[in-house]
Amino acid sequence: MATTSSSSKRHPVYRGIRSRSGKWVSEIREPRKTTRIWLGTFPEPEMAAAAYDVAVLALRGADAALNFPSSVGSYPVPASTSPTDIRNAANAAAALKKAELSNNAALAEQPRNDCANIGTFLASSGEEFVDEEALFDMPNLLVDMAGGMLLSPPRITSSPSDDSQGITSDGESLWSYS
Repeated sequence: MATTSSSSKRHPVYRGIRSRSGKWVSEIREPRKTTRIWLGTFPEPEMAAAAYDVAVLALRGADAALNFPSSVGSYPVPASTSPTDIRNAANAAAALKKAELSNNAALAEQPRNDCANIGTFLASSGEEFVDEEALFDMPNLLVDMAGGMLLSPPRITSSPSDDSQGITSDGESLWSYS
């Protein structure tokens, strides 16, 4: 089966958009007509897909297949089903998607403050000692684990050596459970 040139320019994920000269365009056919409504040319495929979603909702209703079904509540609603109103609402939805994309990009560029970055953060601030046991609440780890298993925590009487493997010289275990 041969592939036409127009199908190779379609986006592999989003409906109703295609690539044209490095930009993304969106248009939709009016129901029961041969004419199409030109929605616009956009720099990002997500913007063109959002514009298509607004147009398909206006023309085909809530049962239409959408690119971003979770964004339906945030889309502008066209004043009527005229091509001008649909085009204006589609461009407003594309502008909202552009703002959303720029916010997501700004959040992705911010440094994360999680446990993997704590050592780097403290090293750059000039501190030398990090109490990791206090940082990760290690003194209560066994108590928390025992509580999760509904057991009392083990009591450690002395540190076992490698030879004894947890058994004292008189044959008793170093680990006792209450």
